[in-house]
Amino acid sequence: MADTTFSAARRRDDIIHALTANKVTFMAGLLLVFLVVVAMIGPLVAPYDPLMSDATASLQPPSLSHLFGTDALGRDIFSRVLVATRLDLGMAAGAVLASFVIGTALGAIAGMLGGIVDLIIERLMDTIMAFPLFVLAMGIVAALGNNVTNIVIATAIINLPFYARFARAEVNVRRELSFVEAATAGGNGRWRTLFVHIVPNILPTMVVQASLNLGWAILNAAGLSFIGLGVRPPTPEWGIMVSEGAAYIFSGEWWTFAFPGAALVLAVFCFNLVGDGLRDIIDPKGHA
Repeated sequence: MADTTFSAARRRDDIIHALTANKVTFMAGLLLVFLVVVAMIGPLVAPYDPLMSDATASLQPPSLSHLFGTDALGRDIFSRVLVATRLDLGMAAGAVLASFVIGTALGAIAGMLGGIVDLIIERLMDTIMAFPLFVLAMGIVAALGNNVTNIVIATAIINLPFYARFARAEVNVRRELSFVEAATAGGNGRWRTLFVHIVPNILPTMVVQASLNLGWAILNAAGLSFIGLGVRPPTPEWGIMVSEGAAYIFSGEWWTFAFPGAALVLAVFCFNLVGDGLRDIIDPKGHA
């Protein structure tokens, strides 16, 4: 009990140190909390209906009545950015969660069993990696249809190899260690040993990979929307808004693409910095 208490206290100290020693990570953590809150309450606090058009208010610059200005259809950009936060973060989180769970399971099984099972899973991952990943995502969405569910599926599929290969390598390293032999000697079967004793030991580093992958998943979903293979208009989504605003770059209506683009950049930047912070927490020797 004393060892457990000491370990918990040390972990708490590591977390506090990682947050306070690196102010950038601390600010990224606050920004992440802010984004999550916006995703939860955005549709409730949006000052205008994000789908409501007003031809008389078309392409108005930022003002007190429209903080981020309006787009070509007179829709309030601030309201659309707020509402889009839930959709973009939700798609990214869903895709990363699916690829994390499935990829970790496949990689762990391949690393534990080896042989023909390992060969089949590895060749499957090689097949996915053989294509440019964004092009593969485009093909999957084009084949299945451009809706939220299919965007999540496409993003999850192209992320599978990252988790599967990482999990396979980690399990290969750990399956011969003494704690695994002790678990087997204690009467644990192969599957219980794998998923109760080995997988929990690799989860912290996998979580770091997932946090870094969230930013890329947001970019992937936004990129699909930008080229017309993502969420369909008039649904508020950052990639769609940037794509629609890009037509006004040279005519001077910079706000139509700048604010959605800034939201996209901040979200990706935030997840990357949080991932770096999690790495410091999980590996405190890196900042000792």
